[in-house]
Amino acid sequence: MSAAEFAAAQWTRATGAGVDPHEYRRVTDGLTSVADWGPSFVRTGLVYLDRAEGAGSSVTTGEYLLTAARWFHLATLGPSAEAGRSAAAAADRALGRALEIREPGARRLTGEGFTGWLRGPADAPGTVVVVPGLDSAKEEFLDLVDALLARGLAVFAMDGPGQGVLAATTTLTAYYERVVGRVVDALGVASVGVVGLSLGGYFAARSAALEPRVAAVATVSGPLRLDWAELPEPVRDIMARRCGGAGAAREFAGRVDLTDLAPRIEAPLLVVDGGQDVIPGVTNGEPLARLAPHGTYLSVPHGDHLLGNARPDWLPHLTDHIAHTLIGARP
Repeated sequence: MSAAEFAAAQWTRATGAGVDPHEYRRVTDGLTSVADWGPSFVRTGLVYLDRAEGAGSSVTTGEYLLTAARWFHLATLGPSAEAGRSAAAAADRALGRALEIREPGARRLTGEGFTGWLRGPADAPGTVVVVPGLDSAKEEFLDLVDALLARGLAVFAMDGPGQGVLAATTTLTAYYERVVGRVVDALGVASVGVVGLSLGGYFAARSAALEPRVAAVATVSGPLRLDWAELPEPVRDIMARRCGGAGAAREFAGRVDLTDLAPRIEAPLLVVDGGQDVIPGVTNGEPLARLAPHGTYLSVPHGDHLLGNARPDWLPHLTDHIAHTLIGARP
């Protein structure tokens, strides 16, 4: 794949993550190969770190740091695993610095197989866990977190095994309900909502089926099941890196199947898919919504994977679903 093709494929994901579309064009137009992706995006992130150092106010400093975190995270989408690890660490640091400035009440929580930031009021009427996917991370979905915070909820945006900053030291696990269970323990709450994006949709739905403290759930571009033999080679390559080898990745993919678990999801479930999201080897979420006892399906015809090109068509609906379910469920 050429650099131009790769940049075009990542376009709505990057702009959906919050980077300026014009700057994205300028950065990617200068790429001569996909190998230049990581270094170019890291350099852009460093520009924003420099701007943060010279900013005239704490508000501006925090804004620049958040932008740096976005660029560093997007740098991890390049082909170099080693460069991706260092970029993920830079994204993690930039996000942490931004929150320390912007939200002094935000708390870093780390435990076995997870790390992330808990944001929002201490007396929030509900808490939501945001779960990333195969190569996403807590730095990618800041607009989703902001929308949940605006509805009065507390939000824990996390990296799990094999994700984000933890990809350097851990590998993906299909048994994500165990991770979510430890997260709920660390949060010290009776129940949570869970939102999962891309492969995180599988993690969220599985957790809702097997962890009884999940009281509301939503998936965005999440798979019902995966077929390793049909997955595109780039997806298999990423999965192999995140699982610790091709054999482990094949085994992991074979476990991604919600057919039998979907009927066990008692929490209200919203499944969001894009009509243009067609990845070979991936069964989209419509059967998941149909099989779940309280499932609702929202398909956005023009939406692509993660629906970065259709934010207004689903983001308010999803965040209202989570907020109404959690707040309405409170005694």
